[in-house]
Amino acid sequence: MQKNRQTTITDIAKQLGVSPSTVSRALHNHPSISAETKKNVLAMAEKHSYQPNLLALSLLNKKTGIIGIVVPEITSYFFATVISGVQDMVSSAGYKLLICQSNESFEEEKKLLQDMTLLRVDGVLISPTFRTKTFGHFERLQRAGIPMVIFDRDCPHFEADKVLVDSYDGAYQAVEYLIKTGCQHIAHIAGPIAFPTFKQRLDGYLNAHYDNNIPIRSELIVYSNGFSSDYGVDAAMQLMANNDRVDAIFAVNDAVAIGAICVIREKGYRVPEDISVVGFDDESYAQYYYPPLSTVWQPVYELGMLSAKIVLDHFASKEQRENYRYEVLKPELVIRESSISID
Repeated sequence: MQKNRQTTITDIAKQLGVSPSTVSRALHNHPSISAETKKNVLAMAEKHSYQPNLLALSLLNKKTGIIGIVVPEITSYFFATVISGVQDMVSSAGYKLLICQSNESFEEEKKLLQDMTLLRVDGVLISPTFRTKTFGHFERLQRAGIPMVIFDRDCPHFEADKVLVDSYDGAYQAVEYLIKTGCQHIAHIAGPIAFPTFKQRLDGYLNAHYDNNIPIRSELIVYSNGFSSDYGVDAAMQLMANNDRVDAIFAVNDAVAIGAICVIREKGYRVPEDISVVGFDDESYAQYYYPPLSTVWQPVYELGMLSAKIVLDHFASKEQRENYRYEVLKPELVIRESSISID
């Protein structure tokens, strides 16, 4: 057999002087093949490091055993934990996971879904980019008969199975808690509100004020176009320059909150004695920062597991569902030392 070329069933058959179908049956322990032939076939396969052609098998079985997941980025605690939940669920069901990163690029997201369709993956889970406003690539996936679950980031005008976290409720909990601790001038470093997740967090902030009869000051709402600590620094600098009465900050995520804390300290204020700070996500580092960050915990691992389960449920059912599933998981407020305690 030629070196640097993968050994095939035909190669083994020629070496042993039998038909390729005999080799195939022997490799699958078919009862019609004698023990001696099976022994010879397995020995030859091991000698030449034979590996089955998974693509050919998938075409034959009309199933690849692969589920794809597309996330905006892989390195954050949030998406890494989602992937862990998905991996644990699909691997226990005998599936492999193909992990892809869109880098918040709509064009890359479209390309990845096209590639997954060509690869004939059995199902797809996706957290869309912030720039995903049209859904033709999702529709093509559905027309191809590939089950899809949208998770974490909603696409309100597109019908599909979805698993989300109640961002509104998480924000409302955070801001109402700050109000109960006596804060009256609560700033919000908001995300891009064109995206539903961050619009919901802004709405939670606003409605907590309405329900507690606290006037809303537009100058206390600063919009950030990013989610790193640098954006938190820039937003907090803007807030501190224009407002000397800020007594709390609710940030769109933990990294932004930590950037804001750095500015608060530089300006000579104390956290939480002068200004309380609450983030969102409960990243793994939040509890180890100083002071430990109060934040909104999301059931991220469960988000991944449930999203994967919904895809797997499609395979278990021979009948096509008439209705899509819409699951919303509840977050929880985690109080640490960056916010003052309720008296």
